[in-house]
Amino acid sequence: MQLLKLSSTIRFMSARKMSMAFSALLILASIASFVTKGLNFGLDFTGGTAVEVGFSQPADLPKIRKVLAENGFADAAVTLFGSSQEVLVRIAPRDDVKAETIGNQLIDALKLADSSVEMRRIEFVGPSVGEDLKEDGGLAMLTALLCILVYVAFRFEWRFAIGAVAALFHDVILTMGLFSLLGLEFDLTILAAILAVIGYSLNDTIVVSDRIRENFRKVRIDDTLEIINISLTQTMNRTLVTSITTILVLIALFVWGGQTIHGFATALLFGVFIGTYSSVYVASSVAVAMGVSKEDLIPVEVEKEGADLDAMP
Repeated sequence: MQLLKLSSTIRFMSARKMSMAFSALLILASIASFVTKGLNFGLDFTGGTAVEVGFSQPADLPKIRKVLAENGFADAAVTLFGSSQEVLVRIAPRDDVKAETIGNQLIDALKLADSSVEMRRIEFVGPSVGEDLKEDGGLAMLTALLCILVYVAFRFEWRFAIGAVAALFHDVILTMGLFSLLGLEFDLTILAAILAVIGYSLNDTIVVSDRIRENFRKVRIDDTLEIINISLTQTMNRTLVTSITTILVLIALFVWGGQTIHGFATALLFGVFIGTYSSVYVASSVAVAMGVSKEDLIPVEVEKEGADLDAMP
């Protein structure tokens, strides 16, 4: 399937310096957000109590927050959970207070505003468990990036491996920067989404790298930038079809998936956009900056033993 009928080569690499400057600016903005605001870690990482309650009528979230604040739960995070009658209340850990006690106190407070409130479930995550999950999640991302570096270096060439990992770091930092800037909750679901973004972006980068290697061997010109432009143009239709179909699914999840996977869909939507961009510009631009050339990807011909003797009259 071809969305675009391209009769000429698109000069992607002519904008590589501008795109690298743009990416550097976004990374700096993300790092600044990490330093000033940090990440809004969910209960999975910080520990605390999560209480799901049900109402007989659509819940009034501002009223619920006001009632909880008046009864000593000003720090409670209140969100809809699945439907307008289901509410999830998250509360940070409290010293020497059991989760069941917090849940009962919370239900008593809510019943002051609506006597039909029912507690559906209660969960508690200890702070030490949250810290372990945070460390394990960070190690999972670093391990994935290291394995990708080794694979791409073995499969293609080490300059492409550096470019691919740079693109993945770029995608991870910007996605996390978005959550930091907007103050969105960062939990294990979002971490899973970021790992999915790494896989999606890597898939695009591998396709582009494979086409570049193929064209280095087939196209009889020595201009590295022109070969990369040709390769990116040839893979453009495939990239667009993959991105558009993925985005359509994610939009459906974002709009109709409910609060439970809202953050997951947000991370993936942003990740698909930024991953497509990094596959085209960041990975290829880094490889060019490191001096990749046609000679690096053309296999060296090995002379067969006795070839000189065969050539003698």
